[in-house]
Formats: sequence, structure tokens, C-alpha cells
Amino acid sequence: MDNKNNVTFEDIFEQNKRRIHYHIHKLRINDPHQEFYQEALFAMWNAYKTYQPDKGIMSTYFNYTIHNRLIDLLRKKTREQEHEDVCVQEIGNRTYNSNRIRKNNTLIPDFTDIPIDDFSTLLWEQVRSLLTENQWKWVYHYIILNMSVKEIAEQEGVTIDAVKSQGKRVRKKLREAGLREMVRGLGDDLN
Repeated sequence: MDNKNNVTFEDIFEQNKRRIHYHIHKLRINDPHQEFYQEALFAMWNAYKTYQPDKGIMSTYFNYTIHNRLIDLLRKKTREQEHEDVCVQEIGNRTYNSNRIRKNNTLIPDFTDIPIDDFSTLLWEQVRSLLTENQWKWVYHYIILNMSVKEIAEQEGVTIDAVKSQGKRVRKKLREAGLREMVRGLGDDLN
């Protein structure tokens, strides 16, 4: 049978549609969105269009074409998934590492010319007086001890999101209280 003898693709499809399911199951492909089925159907159509009777049996050609097209799509999907996994891992690493990196525009400016003992004592007393006990814990662990959000969450027995949320509340509260101005004022008083 070839497409030159007035055999339509619909007839060929009806005779060979189980062949597609066979190859999908043989390759153990989970195909909930029928993506692999459609690719195999397209491969069967291409095989129907390009089949040459003098080169071999049509069913063998269908099997070869469908099987190889499914393997190609499977490899493509696997590469895409691996690439996506690498991206997700990289983003996760950046997020985790960003908890340890301090930018130049931190809440507490660097006053290296002021004696650290006097300045830090006054500053931390001021900061602590503005915060609740849990907010102070966040400042102490995250800023003073330079612990990561994950480490704080593990130590305090809370979720990472809870620690991040606490940090947002502390930053907002200190910003509203004018911490930068307070720090500048303390620095001026000590000089």
C-alpha cells in the first residue's frame, strides 16, 4: 500500500492508530496532554507522505519513524527539564546566598571613626527600645550575628517565611522611626 494507490491517510490512520499507543507505552511515556501522541501522529503522516514501496514494508517504516520521533521529543523534553532544574537551583542558591550578602545601603551605616564600644552600645539600646522581643531577636541574629534566614528559622523553630516577614516588619519600623537620623545623631554626640 502506498499513498499513490488512492489510499488516504485516514484509512492508514484507522489501520495503524494502535501503533502510536504501542510506542508511547513501550517507551513508558506519560502523556497527559497528548503531546507525544500528536508528535507520533505527525510522524505517521510524514511517513505516509514519504513512503517508497520499493524501499521496504510500510508498517516497518511507520514503526521506525514513530519510535524515533518519540525518542527525539523525549530527549528534548528531558533537556528542557534539566535546564529548568538548573535554573531553579541557581535561583534558589542566589536567594539563599543573598541572605548573607550585605549591600552598601544597609540600615546601619558604617561609622568606622567612632569608638565601637560606646557607639554600638548606645545604638543597640535605641534600636532595642523600638522593637518587640521577637523583632529584636531578628535584629540580633540577622544583623549582629550575621546568621542566614534559614539558620534563624531552624534555631527559632519557625518557617523561613516567618523570619522574612519579621525582617520586613523590623525594616519598616526602623525606617519609620528614622533610624538613619538617629544613628547620625548618636555619631555627632560621640564626636
